Amino acid sequence: MALEIERRFLVRGELWRPHAVGENLIRQGYLASGREDLTLRVRLARPPEGPMAAFLTLKLPAAGEGLMGPELGEPIPAAGQALTRQEYEYPIPAADAEALLERCDHRLGKIRFGLDLPGGDWVLDVFEGANAPLVVAEVELERADGPVAVPPWCALEITGRRELSNAALAHRPLAMWPEADRKALLAQAHGGPD
Repeated sequence: MALEIERRFLVRGELWRPHAVGENLIRQGYLASGREDLTLRVRLARPPEGPMAAFLTLKLPAAGEGLMGPELGEPIPAAGQALTRQEYEYPIPAADAEALLERCDHRLGKIRFGLDLPGGDWVLDVFEGANAPLVVAEVELERADGPVAVPPWCALEITGRRELSNAALAHRPLAMWPEADRKALLAQAHGGPD
């Protein structure tokens, strides 16, 4: 079984930029997502140079994890606890991904940067369109209890917050949130010194 073990953080400021190594323009859409935390995603990733990569990804709760999220009456991971899911990802032809994206009602775009930080595989997403100006860093870990040195520009841990998952942001982008909720979230991300 393939496991994705990750923690996610809202980012403030630009102090992450010296750690950026490479970037990809990502377009992704959701063919299925539901209350059982199952998602079926199609993704196209285009680096500044080189061929486009395309993937079909299935994510679902890890065995024994059950449903996640406060709207389902289940606990979400506490700050400092990783979210663990089963993840199955398969490369597909770019033309197939383009055709599947056309069939997706729920899509989003972002620029993904790799980060040269220790303690796991770090990436940072700068969301575009209706989810701008959201910036999220995430780290994939080998173990759920693995230590993480959280950079100071990570303003708030959002691990397990369903409304900030990529699938949720594709269905209900930040621009569709009530203004007070949107402003409160962005204030948490931008409310401190760089």
